[in-house]
Amino acid sequence: MITKLILIRHGQTEWNLLKRYCGFVDLELNKKGKFQAGKLHKKMKSQSIHKVYASDRKRAVQTAGIVFKNQHIEMMPDLREIHFGVFEGLTQDEILEKYPKIYKRWLKDPYSVTIPKGENLLKFKKRVVSAIKKIVKENSGKTVAVVCHGGAISIFINHLLKSKDFWAQIPKSTAMSVVEFEKNKAKVKVFNDVSHL
Repeated sequence: MITKLILIRHGQTEWNLLKRYCGFVDLELNKKGKFQAGKLHKKMKSQSIHKVYASDRKRAVQTAGIVFKNQHIEMMPDLREIHFGVFEGLTQDEILEKYPKIYKRWLKDPYSVTIPKGENLLKFKKRVVSAIKKIVKENSGKTVAVVCHGGAISIFINHLLKSKDFWAQIPKSTAMSVVEFEKNKAKVKVFNDVSHL
């Protein structure tokens, strides 16, 4: 019996466009983000999805609402993006100006550095992995979609691959990744699929 998990990153926001760090800040999709979600809706129409989950941030809920029209969306705050603390709302250049030392250390090894007033990557991992495991357990043998964030998807994929390459696994806006679970084993079948765009 296979449980299929479809992980979808939300569509573009204004801060994505401006390359501003956005974690807990609750932004809506921009025009392009809505367009991207609409494209994914056309691709997903033929798929039979038993249940849809989303992070409780507007950008994820809006994406889920467009991709899975007329389906109930269960919101889970534990699927939120990592809290970027003092980096929230800033661009890379602004962070390099204000917090150069900690930023460079964090980019090099995000697992060992906690952003001031932010969330530790290991705590973030525990939060996201627990939430997704709960979803998989409750939907055994079914196909479920989870609409959340780049960092959340990356930390989960890293967990499955027993990898620590956080930056390499961040999917693009509205990218789709598929993980199949069978007999407690997980296989990443698709990663970062943006063929709908």
